[in-house]
Amino acid sequence: MSSQTPLQHSAPEQVAFHRTELNLILGLYGRMVAASEWRDYGLSHLRDAAVFSVFRRTAENPLYRIEKRPKLRMKQGQYAVIGMDGQVLKRGNDLRQVLRVLERKLIRAIT
Repeated sequence: MSSQTPLQHSAPEQVAFHRTELNLILGLYGRMVAASEWRDYGLSHLRDAAVFSVFRRTAENPLYRIEKRPKLRMKQGQYAVIGMDGQVLKRGNDLRQVLRVLERKLIRAIT
């Protein structure tokens, strides 16, 4: 008899943003840079989350973090925008809708 090992569904080693997700985020980032609101960003791919951090200046703490946590997909939503103080500003499964909380700040910045 030959022993067969069952196929194991392993989780990815790290979570990353997909190209379409990054296009949405970088589109907003470009508009905010043009409005002189944001200056720098950082991108982290962790085991349980992908994080896009936005900075006003390079040496500061992030103004906002845009997080993707796939494990929360069926609960609170896999995307979240988190403020500087750690408060969740918006959460959901539609990234475009979640990012709207930051686009409102863009409207205020221009006017």
